[in-house]
Amino acid sequence: MKNLPGLTTILFLLFSFKSCATFSSVGLDNHYIMDGNSDLTSTDNSTIKINHNTWNALLKKHVQNNGLVDYKGFIKDEAKLNDYLKMLSLNQPNSTWSKPKILAYYINLYNAATVKLIIENYPVKSIKDISRPWSKNRVLIGNEMISLNNIEHGILRKMNEPRIHFALNCASISCPKLLNEAFTADKIEQQLERVTNEFINSKENNISISEAKISSIFKWYKKDFLVNEKKDLIGFINQYSKVKINSNTTISYLDYNWNLNETI
Repeated sequence: MKNLPGLTTILFLLFSFKSCATFSSVGLDNHYIMDGNSDLTSTDNSTIKINHNTWNALLKKHVQNNGLVDYKGFIKDEAKLNDYLKMLSLNQPNSTWSKPKILAYYINLYNAATVKLIIENYPVKSIKDISRPWSKNRVLIGNEMISLNNIEHGILRKMNEPRIHFALNCASISCPKLLNEAFTADKIEQQLERVTNEFINSKENNISISEAKISSIFKWYKKDFLVNEKKDLIGFINQYSKVKINSNTTISYLDYNWNLNETI
């Protein structure tokens, strides 16, 4: 991955965090000054302010509660989406940022850039019909272009926070739904718990006491879910599943539906 301005410092900061299941060891910074969906810390450079209000309004306008997306509506509001992405590009994270703020920044950036990718190629039946949707450098941060893979694998997965897999949306039916509100530092613990709970108990998983057919996400990123005190996949799922899986239950994985998560 290309080095972003200050990225070495950011990754050093990320690796210093030891807590992975909650923010208890890091703590939500009590010096946050919140303005709607804005994140500003007293230790940030001068008056740099990350404001997620535009993205929050777009999500509420164009994303249903079930996660289906009105991409035609997003096309009409493309200028606002571009303005939001530009704001993020001009205010990349630095070593003063807390873990919650960094998580919110990159989750929102990933999801907004994915919507941008779809509307730039619309109409499209699947994100996989787009050439190199995840590996091509197409997201601007500062003066560098990076890929969606850079954001997910090079930054977010290094933060030892498995719940990010239920916050990131890949514009597909089988993906965790696109939350119709922006992630923010002050709410991200509750938001990550919500999206994880909703996905594990959704139709994308078929769970009983003696049988578990689960999303392929748990196969692709299995090692990411082995970082909590349970140290096993079933243990992670049972923290959220309404039906608890027996420890000796056979796990199988469901086929993934890559069709576009579009409103009808």
